[in-house]
Amino acid sequence: MSSDHIKVGLLGCGTVGTGILRILTENRSDIVARLGSDIEVTAILVRDPDRERDPIIPRALLTTDPQKVIESGAKIIVEVLGGYEPARTYMLAALAAGCHVVTANKALLAKHGAEIFRAADEVEKDVIFEASVGGGIPIIRTLREGLAADRIDSIHAIINGTSNYMLTGMSSRGAAYSDVLAEAQAKGYAEADPTMDVGGFDAAQKLSILISVSFGADIPFDQITTEGIEGLTPADFAFARQFGYAVKPLAVAKAHLPEDGDDPAAVTLIEARVAPHLIPSDSMLAHTNGVFNAVRVTSHALGPVLFYGKGAGMMPTAAAVVSDIIEAARNIMGDTYGRLPHLAFHKELVRPTRLQPADDAFCPFYLRFTVRDEPGVLAQLTTALGAERISIRKMVQDQYEPGLPVPVVLLTHQAREGSVKRALAVIDSLPFVTEPTCYLRVEDIR
Repeated sequence: MSSDHIKVGLLGCGTVGTGILRILTENRSDIVARLGSDIEVTAILVRDPDRERDPIIPRALLTTDPQKVIESGAKIIVEVLGGYEPARTYMLAALAAGCHVVTANKALLAKHGAEIFRAADEVEKDVIFEASVGGGIPIIRTLREGLAADRIDSIHAIINGTSNYMLTGMSSRGAAYSDVLAEAQAKGYAEADPTMDVGGFDAAQKLSILISVSFGADIPFDQITTEGIEGLTPADFAFARQFGYAVKPLAVAKAHLPEDGDDPAAVTLIEARVAPHLIPSDSMLAHTNGVFNAVRVTSHALGPVLFYGKGAGMMPTAAAVVSDIIEAARNIMGDTYGRLPHLAFHKELVRPTRLQPADDAFCPFYLRFTVRDEPGVLAQLTTALGAERISIRKMVQDQYEPGLPVPVVLLTHQAREGSVKRALAVIDSLPFVTEPTCYLRVEDIR
């Protein structure tokens, strides 16, 4: 066992920072046994040192000066501030000072990751970020190490607990969107401005990171097709059940290898999107409910595997951060750097990749039309779909009250997304259509 303690500085001591200190204290003997050395916190950055805090937090270590944390003798700086700034500035300063960095900040990595990893390489230090996706689910380490020998084909993930909580309520109780949103806000699952969660942007940031470590591709999160859950109604969940599906907020990424697989210059297309999807009701992902997260990874040799657990919260996220501290500490003790590339791949050796245009994706679709009950409606709907070579797999037409608009709901066979959008543009302009068509993609995974 090493006689020297591994010294760690904390930038931030909110919910996650407090959880880190609790785990380092309560699990100290196990951590020492695994690492072979103790971990010592040297300084903690906070906004207000005088505020009442959890007794686990050593008040003597609190400071409002980030430079004191960086210059406290720490070899590892842990960033749990969140947001873009000042987290980015502090992280770059820590690297420049020769510290390894651990972060849970998915937004920062999704936007400024290239700059941060480049700075880390220049000073030969590691940036480790397990907690940035999936909270306590060890998905990043699994993709970087556990599946290093395999080729990742696809990812289907529920990685936003707020959206999943809300869709669970709409499905199980038939509740309206506005009601489940108010409930999620009351319980602290949704912010006063819930746009990042319900709009899919939080999941897009996480998906961008997963794509990097799965495919070696640099796909900025703001280029990923991103659709929110705001347009769903209880009727969509009821119709989905009739077809044997559940509605879930999925982040999807697929690698489409070039036909000439032996040519290292041939481009791999990356299909990526965040949106509510229909998935088979007997699939494991369909039973991921409430605020839980799940990531389904399909690889060439292993096939599909599912990782499930709490995607947020003090202790799950803190456990992932402390695991990253231990990894960085092992690198320090072994006097190593770059044992793993930051994003799993040596970029100069990766086959070139680019984002597939969204309109080129193929999948089945769920379509809910709202129309006036008039003769010839079905014929015109099917004609518009047929003009784009979209074939119908199943259809449901429920008769509602006379004189009111009625839903016509169908599932298509595999269709090109661009063709579906063109057909819907025609259909939504027809005089008997009373509101824009609701369309959801279908992923037949199990």
